[in-house]
Amino acid sequence: MTDALKRLSDEGVAIWLDDLSRKRITSGNLAELIDQSHVVGVTTNPAIFQKAISGGEGYEQQLTDLATRKVTVEEALRMITTADVRDAADILRPVYDRTDGQDGRVSIEVDPRLAHNTPATIAEAKQLAWLVDRPNTLIKIPATKAGLPAITEVIGKGISVNVTLIFSLERYREVMDAYLAGLEKAKAAGLDLSLIHSVASFFVSRVDSEIDKRLDAVGTDEAKALKGKAALANARLAYEAYEEVFSSDRWTALERAGANKQRALWASTGVKDPAYKDTLYVDDLVAPNTVNTMPEATLEATADHGRITGDTVRGTYEQARAELDAVAKLGISYDDVVQLLEDEGVEKFEASWNDLLKSTEAELQRLAPTEA
Repeated sequence: MTDALKRLSDEGVAIWLDDLSRKRITSGNLAELIDQSHVVGVTTNPAIFQKAISGGEGYEQQLTDLATRKVTVEEALRMITTADVRDAADILRPVYDRTDGQDGRVSIEVDPRLAHNTPATIAEAKQLAWLVDRPNTLIKIPATKAGLPAITEVIGKGISVNVTLIFSLERYREVMDAYLAGLEKAKAAGLDLSLIHSVASFFVSRVDSEIDKRLDAVGTDEAKALKGKAALANARLAYEAYEEVFSSDRWTALERAGANKQRALWASTGVKDPAYKDTLYVDDLVAPNTVNTMPEATLEATADHGRITGDTVRGTYEQARAELDAVAKLGISYDDVVQLLEDEGVEKFEASWNDLLKSTEAELQRLAPTEA
């Protein structure tokens, strides 16, 4: 059942699960996925926690205790989410030890309402690292303009970071630059660079969803022939940028000091269009030293019928550029698409977080002890 997943791992792609819930932790399911499905990491986001806590089981006792203590809803939510991340990190600790800290990682995101506030993002990242208190945590910071200096500052303090919501090639280069600047700060501060890790979460399927919609609006045969190609082209050119940056003289100096490369992580790899094969963003994004974080349905589909045929990224850059150029020639603005997707990504996570605050507050009120 997991031959394709093993082949994927053997090609240098780390398989991370894009989901977490208390039930997944306590039932032994997460441990089982690590043992049987080559899962070596976990990512979370506000939408995942909203789904887990609002509809899940296993949270009532902690919610009751928090209600009894009369904590604020923000504090309650952080206590709940960091507890799940801490427990998942403990389950993944053997993987972390075995891979010298590269994998065995669990990501937790700063409050999405802070996406455009640099100082608050830095403060929240430090607080989350302290709250979870596990070396195999990654703090997720969105790749907004305000997020870039926060990434540098947080890396400079020795905190490992998962940079999220990257859609554009230009922004991805800015993210890599922010990471290197952070490593330089950490080095100047005398920190051990070998203990600092980072991934850059480059989003995939949402690019096709938006560009395909615009191609349908153009409506020509030429436009229809380009559907389902832009997301892969975009991600493949991101890997080209990764290869360039992490072979530069600037990087070589940091590598000599013990630094780790910031791996490209393919995010949003669940296929949105049922016309496409459900393993499209796994099979066609195989490259060394990358991460693919998959929803469980994509993980199961890959295990069942994924076609892992070796590296499907290097050697495709010229074709990828031609495909994005062809989209642009039809009047579809790349810059407009990626900015829209970034804005929508922040808004969606903020909406999920706000929904979660409301549902958690309702639960705290329901479970609060009655006054004598």
